[in-house]
Amino acid sequence: MKLRSYWAYSVGLLVASVAVIAVARLTGHCGRNMLLVFGGFVIAWVSGTIARYVYPPPARWTR
Repeated sequence: MKLRSYWAYSVGLLVASVAVIAVARLTGHCGRNMLLVFGGFVIAWVSGTIARYVYPPPARWTR
């Protein structure tokens, strides 16, 4: 797997998210606000993923 790919970015994002949630749970700061922010982040990530597939970069169309 290439390190400069969208899949590598997604895996790194997943690892970072799990680490943040684990630390928040260990310190007792995992409340409703954090879950709402994380849910908003997930929605934004999914919409970005859909946009990448629906609207690919222009270079892909000019080949």
